[in-house]
Parts: sequence; structure tokens; C-alpha cells
Amino acid sequence: MPVRLEGVTAWRGAVGGPNGRRRSRFTRSRQRRSSPPPTVEIGVRSRRGNPARARMRAVNGRILMQIGPYRIEPRLILAPMAGVTDKPFRRLCKRLGAGYAVSEMTASNPQLWETRKSRLRMDHDGEPAPIGVQIAGADPQMLAAAARHNVEHGAQIVDINMGCPAKKVCRVWSGSALLQDEVLVEQILRAVVAAVKVPVTLKIRTGWHRDHRNGPRIARMAEDCGIAALTIHGRTRDMHYSGSAEYDTIARIKQSAQIPIIANGDIDTPEKARAVLDYTGADALMIGRAAQGRPWIFAEIAHYLTTGEKLPEKSAAEVGRILVGHLRELHAFYGEHAGVRIARKHLGWYAKDRPENRAFMTVVNQAQCANQQIELAQQYFAQLERAEPAMQRAA
Repeated sequence: MPVRLEGVTAWRGAVGGPNGRRRSRFTRSRQRRSSPPPTVEIGVRSRRGNPARARMRAVNGRILMQIGPYRIEPRLILAPMAGVTDKPFRRLCKRLGAGYAVSEMTASNPQLWETRKSRLRMDHDGEPAPIGVQIAGADPQMLAAAARHNVEHGAQIVDINMGCPAKKVCRVWSGSALLQDEVLVEQILRAVVAAVKVPVTLKIRTGWHRDHRNGPRIARMAEDCGIAALTIHGRTRDMHYSGSAEYDTIARIKQSAQIPIIANGDIDTPEKARAVLDYTGADALMIGRAAQGRPWIFAEIAHYLTTGEKLPEKSAAEVGRILVGHLRELHAFYGEHAGVRIARKHLGWYAKDRPENRAFMTVVNQAQCANQQIELAQQYFAQLERAEPAMQRAA
């Protein structure tokens, strides 16, 4: 039975679902494979006849991962997302359990480095290590220069974007469009690795088309070129974010890889995280869209992987406090005018699937100043807190 928030007439009329989690699409049929890849101790697969490299270590029963000299603990990574993973969001996710966070992609074109947007993306002051920056482009020498520029501005790990499926990125032969040109891929990897002394990582998709899954070839090339770790999103470029991620290709790559493999795609619950790790043998997980409006998902997954038990759902009061802190950081980082505008998408994600969320968004999106935006958010989550007992009884 739907529960209406009493006394908030301006927000009435839209009732969301019982919770914000999407159902796991990881089916039993995918888990059943006739001949699972061989494994070595602590779940790290290796090439036949060769021991796995010491990139993973067990300490007090916990599995740890490193990228170059940097320990990633827990082995849960915030994915780079354009317009989302700015410094306030990266810092928040790290505080709430992410072992590592990668910045939104920065342009390799030096003419764009001095724009306000680029300067903000290269602002890492006060950010916990390791600091990861993703670069995008199609010219090997420009990407090499971009890597050097970002390292000079604080990057401790450089990630190369070959996974973005967005049209505006792919039409200039960047992102996942590069997967169609393996010769150019190799040139880019060698140029960037040679340009900097910090670890260079790579993010790809399983291929550029569902009929052309060349991810395994790209993975071997990346390893030969000196890439320190490889993230694989379980879709091809032509799929964008439609359908379901598949993990067979990731498992196949992991079976022969000698560098850390990070699985990405549709990891949105602690149970799904455990299933993907078990199925692929991946060294770590990268989480993107599931962290939008739920940055504490990293703590939930880390707890489940360690104990096998789920943390209790956060109360409306707890979520409200996290949101208000996030809003304050956005306002301080971007300035009041831009901060209020940028915060609106985050407000939508935090309110998603909560009672009367649409009516709340209609009201809060009209806020033009930081104090008003914060006050409306506080009022909404205070009403949710008062309604929680009735909602629990109705569940």
C-alpha cells in the first residue's frame, strides 16, 4: 500500500517504488559453465604452466590488489563518468568505501587544458591517494602529452579511455571507436606508457560490435605494451548501455591475463558483486551508475564480500545527511550558481524511487540559491524519516 507524506501538499502525487535497487540479471544459467577456467590460490587465474604474478596478496584472510605501487583496498573502484565523477563525488565515494576513484575523462587536446572545465577536472587538492585521471583522444602523441600534463598536475595513475560509447566521443574516433583500429590502439598504448613513469591503465569494452568481440586481442596487446591494469565493461560499443552485461569475455580474458583485470557493468548489489567476482575471477570491480544517488554502495559491497552479510538499509535521516554534505561540497567547488545547477542531477538520483520524488524534484529544481536547495532537501528527507514507520508497516 503506498504511503503518502503527511503535511507536504506541494510534493504529493508521485509515489516511487519500495527501494532504489535494480534487480540482478545475473542468472543461474550464466553461472553454469561446462569447463570453468583453471584457478590458482586466492582465486587468481594464471597462464597454464606459469604462476600468477604477485599482484594480489592475502593478508589476514583478505584479498588485496595493487596497481603499480598503490594498494586498492577494498578492491572496489568508482568508474569514470563524464559530468559525474568530479572531485566532490570522488571524495564522497572514497569516504563511503571506494578503494579508488577515477576522474571523469579529460581531453587530450592541449587547446582545451586551460578552460575552466578542464582546470576543475585537474583539481585534486585534498583528494586521497591514489589519484587517477582518465584521458581520451585518438592521437598517440597528444595522448602522451596529456598524460605528462596530468602527472605534472598530480595524477598518480593515468587511465586511457577506450570504453566510452557516446556518439560525440566515437565520431572523433575516440573512446570505444578505437577498438576498430588495433594498430592505432597499440600506437596509443606504447606512446602513453613511454611518456610517464606512473602506472598506465586501460578501460575497454568487450569489443566494438557484438559480432566482433576483440577484447581478448586488445587485452594481450595491452599487457605487451606495459599496461598496469585493464578494466573491461561487459558490453560492446554498439550496445551502449542497453541489454545486459556479459561476463564470459571478461572471464576468458582473465584466464590468460598476467595483469590485474577489473570487471565492470551492471554491478548494482552486493550479491551481484560476489557473483561477478566468482564467475570471472576478476581482481577488482568497477562500479558506475549504481553509485549515482547511492555512493555508500561501496561500503555495502565491501561488507558483504568480507562477512557474507548485508548491512541494514540506510535510514532517510542518514541519506539526507549524506546528500546535504554532498550539496555543500558541490556548491563550494563550483561556486553557488553552477553548483546549484550541477547538484540537480544528484538530487534526482538520491530521490529516485522514494515517495513523492517527482513532486519533490519539481519543487527543488526551482531553487536558485544554495541555501534554498539545501533547505528543501532537508525538509524532504525529514518528511521521509517521519513516514518510515508507516512505510515499514506497509511493506
